[in-house]
Amino acid sequence: MKRLVVYYSFSGNTRAMAKRIARALRADIAEIRTIKTYPDDLDVLLGLAKREIESGYMPQIVPLSVDASKYDVIVLGTPIWWNSFSPAVKKFASSISWKGKTVYPFSTNDKGAGHAQSDFKKALRGATVAPLLNLKFDEKTLLTPLSEINEWLLGISK
Repeated sequence: MKRLVVYYSFSGNTRAMAKRIARALRADIAEIRTIKTYPDDLDVLLGLAKREIESGYMPQIVPLSVDASKYDVIVLGTPIWWNSFSPAVKKFASSISWKGKTVYPFSTNDKGAGHAQSDFKKALRGATVAPLLNLKFDEKTLLTPLSEINEWLLGISK
């Protein structure tokens, strides 16, 4: 089975975890990048992110470096914005057919994943969506035990 790790990262935590996951699975990797960058000012970003999530906004994204439709298994990573996955991931999710694919979502955040799991199931119609791996961080420090990550990875490797 061909595996692909696709992720969007704002602060770098999701990127770091996506690279670690791709190495562990010997999977290809691709980053979702928005055409227009988000502001660095946290207060401005929080207000903007809330409006985007609430309105269902999807930013324009740069085409991926790979064709995601060619993969059977996709590991999909996102930061949690207002209790869901990021608008950039929503845009990517709307861009391909998920029929017959198996998706292993993971999120990075400092609190919890909110309703991201149910949002993934709605957005990835036709896919088998595995339980979300929620990776907690304190700034740049991973708080989630490595044993939890390794157990999740074993489920993908089977």
